[in-house]
Amino acid sequence: MAQSPAAASQIPNRLDQASSTYLRSAMHQPVHWQEWGEAAFALAGQLDKPILLDVGAVWCHWCHVMDRESYEDPTLAATINEHFVAIKVDRDERPDVDARYQAAVQAIAGQGGWPLTAILTPDGKPFFAGTYFPREDRYGRPGFERVLLTLAEAWRSRRDEVLESASSVIAAIEHGETFSARGEGLSLAIVDKLVQSAVGQFDPRHGGFGSQPKFPHPAALDLLIDVAARTGDEAAKTAATITLAKMARGGVYDQLAGGFHRYSVDERWVVPHFEKMLYDNAGLLGNYVHAFQSFVDPEFAAVARDIMRWMNEWLSDQQRGGFYASQDADISLDDDGDYFTWTREEAAAVLTREELAAAELWYDIGDLGDMHHNPKKNVLHCGLSLEEIAQRLSRTAADIQRDLGSAKAKLYASRLQRPTPFIDGTIYTGWNAMAISAYLDAARVLDLDPPRTFALKSLDRILREGWDSHSSLAHVIAYPDQPGATRQVAGILDDYALLAHACVDAWQATGEIRYYTTAMQLAETMIAKCHDPEKGGFFDTEQNSGDKLGALAARRKPMQDSPTPAGNSTAAAALLRLEALSGRADFREKAEDTLAAFAGVIEHYGLYAGSYALALERLLLPPIQVVILGQGTGARQLSAIANARYAVNKSVISLRPDQVAADKLPPVLAQTLPHLPQLASAGSNAIALVCRGASCLPPAATPDELIEQINSAL
Repeated sequence: MAQSPAAASQIPNRLDQASSTYLRSAMHQPVHWQEWGEAAFALAGQLDKPILLDVGAVWCHWCHVMDRESYEDPTLAATINEHFVAIKVDRDERPDVDARYQAAVQAIAGQGGWPLTAILTPDGKPFFAGTYFPREDRYGRPGFERVLLTLAEAWRSRRDEVLESASSVIAAIEHGETFSARGEGLSLAIVDKLVQSAVGQFDPRHGGFGSQPKFPHPAALDLLIDVAARTGDEAAKTAATITLAKMARGGVYDQLAGGFHRYSVDERWVVPHFEKMLYDNAGLLGNYVHAFQSFVDPEFAAVARDIMRWMNEWLSDQQRGGFYASQDADISLDDDGDYFTWTREEAAAVLTREELAAAELWYDIGDLGDMHHNPKKNVLHCGLSLEEIAQRLSRTAADIQRDLGSAKAKLYASRLQRPTPFIDGTIYTGWNAMAISAYLDAARVLDLDPPRTFALKSLDRILREGWDSHSSLAHVIAYPDQPGATRQVAGILDDYALLAHACVDAWQATGEIRYYTTAMQLAETMIAKCHDPEKGGFFDTEQNSGDKLGALAARRKPMQDSPTPAGNSTAAAALLRLEALSGRADFREKAEDTLAAFAGVIEHYGLYAGSYALALERLLLPPIQVVILGQGTGARQLSAIANARYAVNKSVISLRPDQVAADKLPPVLAQTLPHLPQLASAGSNAIALVCRGASCLPPAATPDELIEQINSAL
């Protein structure tokens, strides 16, 4: 029997016990929010009430809009408390919950997103779902209170119909989330088709893929860069380089502080959704580094450095290590990116006349701006070149460059006086692993020591605080203002796979065998917890996890890059990297079986299968290993040659002479290069050894020799 309104009002809002920043922000709302867990589901069953599920994130603008309009309204809160048990979920903290109910929203409404709003049976089966609902009828959407009262009445009077609908939605989730189809075989023809799909959607005028809105697709861009460098495919090169150049000159890139916003609402990359995510910037950092490797455009290197400048300043714990999750778009719901945008008057107030003249042409600052809510507000983006501006102003390009440098510094200093959008200081394992790998890539290719040092500090913290080699990996390492995670959120497939990659990258950068050993342990634990021995592939969560509440009972095998690289592709790639070092045939077999399990459907993923194509290349192309032995200037010169041209199947490994004993090397490397100790003791000069598969070329002592060997190997 349902509880009376008077009794229901005694149920407290439980979010004061939460660790998540997003959940704690709702602890004072009059809705009696519960955290996802057995207690909340037991309460719904005891009261025989449906569940109102709200899934959102601290960076999500429309989540905060719905909070203010609906969940902070005492009248609507009373309706919710009377008829529902309300559960609030942080999608960053619980991506497993979010993914399954996003599938429900897709099945019911045809389109997902945040906030995710769903009505569930007391055991967690969704029978209604959508995203943002206004408080009153508007935007062509029904008012939220009317929706809730209609659904509460359906639960009371049409229970059988509701239960039947819920069961069909769960069946759709289970089918869709585990669907796979084996193809006729694995070949590079699949890679070619995925490349053609991306090139076919390329916008040659503005860069990017498709029309508005435009999102970055880091895995697809890496695929295009790899194929262009490996095969000379000009169409792939054009799609990648124009996209990266247009994004870097657009408003989707923060022209003052560095770093990319989440996506652009227009096809020209001018007006973004202003939140900045760690995973986007980690993926794009890798893209710009890899593009610089292959095409030697100094602008790509400059953007890579600038991304790290922003991450170092705003999105990292420089003392302890670790990268923060995100930066909000807004200060409050009453602005729309006002922190990041400028009126012409605001710019004129801090710049000299000469600086303003150059800046308004370079950043396209005018009296009429780009923002709907305030037409005077300009999103800084670059259109004209230095030479064009110099010609218009009848000045030299050097003078324009000088004035733009000082204008940028002054605008940024002025912006720092504004209230700063909130930084979510939560440290997530998988996203940190992506950033660590990207920093190590940047350090290696750009020959920079600070990114390498910070990446290793961050990795050591993740391993120290989140990894128990005998049992499990944590998804959350630390919450803001807390020294460590106050509760254990179990790691998901992405966490294991991405962290294994980061450990391999760290071993290649340092030669410290402990990173390789940890990568092997992570891979073995990932297999034990997530691998499907019957049908192949990997589930996104532990098979024996105790949390089977609601839609978590549905098994899921992620194969779509959305937006982070897909868990199955990432896991397969990690196993292939480790097989090349360890000789573990079972790793290769599981990786190949995982890729084969999706080969029959992967073409339909198009842009969202970039990580699959990269993993397939790792499977089908022989691994190229370049070992740089030695230290000092000679080793740096050889390393610079070895790192030229991005190739997904190429590894550059740096070793000191004291790291070449057989017990300090992975087994395959020790077997392939048994004479490393003798080479290390033969002299102080640096050398490079190029191996293709199990075959190695003679040592190269000069840059010219190494260039010739790498060209023949690739």
